[in-house]
Amino acid sequence: MKIKKLELFKVPPRWLFLKITTDNGTTGWGEPVVEGRADTVKAAVEEMKSYLIGKDARHIEDIWQTLYRGGFYRGGPVLMSAIAGIDQALWDIKGKALGVPVYELLGGAVRDTMKIYGWIGGDKPSQVVEGAVKRMDDGFLAVKMNACPEMEWIDTPKKIEEAVAVIASVREAIGYDKGLGIDFHGRVHKGMAKAFMRELDFLKPMFIEEPVLSENFEAFSTLAQYTSAPVATGERLFSRWDFKRLFEQGAVDIIQPDVSHAGGITEVKKIAAMAEAYDVALAPHCPLGPVSFAAALHIDFSCINAFIQESSIGIHYNEGYDLLDYLSNPEIFTIKDGSIVRPVLPGLGVEINEEKVRAMSEMGHDWKNPIWRNTDGSITEW
Repeated sequence: MKIKKLELFKVPPRWLFLKITTDNGTTGWGEPVVEGRADTVKAAVEEMKSYLIGKDARHIEDIWQTLYRGGFYRGGPVLMSAIAGIDQALWDIKGKALGVPVYELLGGAVRDTMKIYGWIGGDKPSQVVEGAVKRMDDGFLAVKMNACPEMEWIDTPKKIEEAVAVIASVREAIGYDKGLGIDFHGRVHKGMAKAFMRELDFLKPMFIEEPVLSENFEAFSTLAQYTSAPVATGERLFSRWDFKRLFEQGAVDIIQPDVSHAGGITEVKKIAAMAEAYDVALAPHCPLGPVSFAAALHIDFSCINAFIQESSIGIHYNEGYDLLDYLSNPEIFTIKDGSIVRPVLPGLGVEINEEKVRAMSEMGHDWKNPIWRNTDGSITEW
């Protein structure tokens, strides 16, 4: 089971797939990518080849430790995302070699179904209501939306009123028996987040995500006092050492590590265990493709504190290149009553349409997130 070959495929809308092949022909797929920095992560994976070729693919922990510690400099989005994709592919290989789903190798399943939420886009009430209703029709029982468009460091009460009205239109459309996640996306700074969070309380959010950027972790204790909703963050944290500061502070209720950014299955499982010890829930971040989504689900099915899973199925900015388009078995991600049934196929359980992947990699992509500016011309968070 020695690693023989690594192949990388940059495919639209903004993803990077990795295929690892062993000397006995067993293959595994991973998704090592930072949105908008696919070429950079691709280069990082290629630099790591010398640590991988000829190594036993079953020695996942040793390979992880070598990739993390062997380069002296460590952490950050690029290196941890490169490790994450490699790690996913190795777990896929090991599961296939042993004939069991990955969650069986992580201690076994703790649930039979996993709750899923879907994104809705748009900044106008008519757009978001239409999107929310469609999500309900598609089988979801929970949705997430951006809280607001661009916002200045200190903005006007009118800006908050307009944003609250949009969110309220969704709550009215779906009712209070459905989940409504509200993502501040790091667009709001502490001075505005306090007022904004207080104004949203009557809408009973499922959670408020990234009320400020995660690097401003010291603000979370203050902001938690302005809402009764659970506070979530973590998509821009990349290791258990990054999350340690949040846990010690005690102000975050839900963590959202990304299995394609935070060191893969190996590391996110450890982060989830740390969260359990602090009575913190898990809701992995995942706006990416089918391999990343599958990897996140195996974490969810093996972690007792996982309560809901993000999905990019049908997400508004992936139009024309949905994650299901790259699968030969899209039925494994069928959503019914707001949940996905536990997979039973070995490895990650996704059967990648390799012909499609190779064809679309000829097209590639150069996706970059938008650059937003305030009315005065100053740059602001997307």
